[in-house]
Amino acid sequence: MSEQDTINLLQECDSGSKMAVSAIDEIMDKVHCPDFKALLKETKEHHAILGNEIHEELLKHHSQEKDPNPMAKSMAWLKTNMQMGINESDETAADLMTDGCNMGIKSLYKYLNQYDDADHTAKDLCQRLISIEQELRKCIRCYL
Repeated sequence: MSEQDTINLLQECDSGSKMAVSAIDEIMDKVHCPDFKALLKETKEHHAILGNEIHEELLKHHSQEKDPNPMAKSMAWLKTNMQMGINESDETAADLMTDGCNMGIKSLYKYLNQYDDADHTAKDLCQRLISIEQELRKCIRCYL
C-alpha cells in the first residue's frame, strides 16, 4: 500500500466530486421536469456527502483538497451553455449529464488503475463515486 497512491486517488475523487456538483448546479435551473430536477438534487447531495467523506480522508493523510482542472471546468461550462442555448430541453440536459457521467466514470476507473497501490478506503470511496455516476446515468435515460 502506497501513501502517495492513496492521496492521489483521494484527490482525484475530490476533484471529480466537485466537478459533478458544479455540472449539476450549472444545469439545474435549465431542467423543466420536476422529477428530473429532484433526481439531480438528490444526486448532488450524494456527491456532496461523499465529497465530505473524501475530504475527511485527505485530512487524515495530511493532504489538501483538489479542485477540478480549470480548463476542464471551463470547457464543460462552455459546452453546457452552448448546447442549452441552442436547445434548452430536458433531453439536451440529459444528454449533457450522460456525457458528464461517462467522462467521470472513465476518469475514475483510470485513476483506480493508475493508483492501484492506494489503500482500501480510498478505493472504496472511488467505487462509491463511480456508483453514483452510474446510477445517475441509468436514471436519466428516460429523459434522452
